Amino acid sequence: MSNPSARLLALLSLLQTRRDWSGELLAERMAVSPRTIRRDVDRLRDLGYRVATLKGPGGGYRLEAGSDLPPLLLDDDQAVAVAVALQVAAVDGAGLGEAVGEAALRALTTVRQVMPARVRHRVDSLPVEVVAPPGRATAADPAVLLALGAAIRAREVLRFDHPAAGEGPARRVEPHHLVTWRGHWYLLAWDLDRDDWRTFRADRITPRVPTGPRFTPRELPGGDVTAYVVSQFRGGDASESGTGWPCRGEVLLDLPLSRVAPFVGDGVAEPADDGRTRLVQGSWSWAALAASLCRFDADLEVVGPPELVAAFGVLAARAGRAAG
Repeated sequence: MSNPSARLLALLSLLQTRRDWSGELLAERMAVSPRTIRRDVDRLRDLGYRVATLKGPGGGYRLEAGSDLPPLLLDDDQAVAVAVALQVAAVDGAGLGEAVGEAALRALTTVRQVMPARVRHRVDSLPVEVVAPPGRATAADPAVLLALGAAIRAREVLRFDHPAAGEGPARRVEPHHLVTWRGHWYLLAWDLDRDDWRTFRADRITPRVPTGPRFTPRELPGGDVTAYVVSQFRGGDASESGTGWPCRGEVLLDLPLSRVAPFVGDGVAEPADDGRTRLVQGSWSWAALAASLCRFDADLEVVGPPELVAAFGVLAARAGRAAG
């Protein structure tokens, strides 16, 4: 390997795969002389990598943690895993605040820019929609998530095994969306055998190959993915109220999404203009909904419906009497 840059990357990759390397073994794996290995190690040190020299017969090397963050070298699977994690963190800051969410978005942009086309295509084929704060996420197999995302993007019928199906034939679905809800990954799909919409836990799915024929996407009841998923877990009807509550309203909160997301419960929150948050939430009465929205201790704008505006008027009058 005569190209110095390519040789440095190959050497760095080897040093990351195990704790200790002998100089002789590195030279053998790299097909170069021990002297070349010593020079390349010095170049890595100049770039900020802390490569310790090990004493003993023949000597050796160890890549250690540094005080500064040098360039990282990731394989394809690692790059995809990092990008997916950053997508989720960029939406709600992983529950750790606005600064984390903004940093995740910047990191995602940086990582994606330097990805090879083959890796970028894999990341783009995995559409992620965060319905609720992830919390402690279930360990869904990244390969399964990629397979589901690829089928969604290609609009191909998906066949998979699922515990709910027992030992019977594979489930056949038209996959539409991949979402997260309270720490779990779910596939939202049209079940061809049951002629209805279904949600499936991704960590319980075992895809079968090959995928089936292409399909034309169906219209989701209500047209809103997040509202539909929330309604299913509440046992409501998305075609009626969206969340199963008799009273449902929409407001714009003067708070960033990262400050709102951890407290929305079964509501639906998404970023809006000027750093505000669009929140759709329900309750058993309009007055209760208005009072619940006041808990965010921030100015808000009512998008609708008029009943919610009237409820805030009622609360204002009550609060005035209580204060006077």
